[in-house]
Amino acid sequence: MSIEVERKFVCDAKSLKVLEEIGVCAGQCQFQDRYFDTPQFDLTLRDFWLRQRKGCWELKCPLAPVKGASATPGEPSRADTLCTRYKEITNVADIHLKLKEVLKDIFKNEEILMTESCQTLIDHQNEFWASAMNLVCFAEFTTVRRTFTFEGEGVHVDLDEADFGYSVGEIEVLLPEGGDMQAALDKIERTAKKLGVTGDQGVDGKMSVYLQRNYPAHYARLLSQNIL
Repeated sequence: MSIEVERKFVCDAKSLKVLEEIGVCAGQCQFQDRYFDTPQFDLTLRDFWLRQRKGCWELKCPLAPVKGASATPGEPSRADTLCTRYKEITNVADIHLKLKEVLKDIFKNEEILMTESCQTLIDHQNEFWASAMNLVCFAEFTTVRRTFTFEGEGVHVDLDEADFGYSVGEIEVLLPEGGDMQAALDKIERTAKKLGVTGDQGVDGKMSVYLQRNYPAHYARLLSQNIL
């Protein structure tokens, strides 16, 4: 498992020029994301995000805020406002176990969560196990991504252009579980300054914009619960 620490930003001509000057372009790729949830959005309303990317499953799980990161009790820190932090689970069997835990109250009377047939479906890594848990695809889009790395920093920057007409930049650090979170946040802040990224307002990610356009009622619920 790894921890994804990320800050989104608007990539303008100035920041792109700096990025091309000081970063190393690691290439361009295209991929499709398919996001899954129950029909009642029980996962995303708990800030869990299950997706298929390039045919592989990933589950993004929320982390608690960094202890001591807020200078004033009760007020969010700059990192809380501008950065997201998620644990990423990529092993399908581990994803299934985590979903059983998250959805146990919803499926407490459903034997399918424990059946051998469901385990067989997991072992084959197809999406039938998701259907068995009443999970359906609610979002699907394709992204063209350019990636830049910074030698010695452990930071990479992705420039994403989604096929529904939205572009966003992402400054990201991947940590092993239990890694130094504050060091990761500091690296992201330094990189943002190098790129000329300023301001105290967060920037919407691709999923936020997709939900705003396609599921406005659900988007409003996520906003009201401070998930987005």
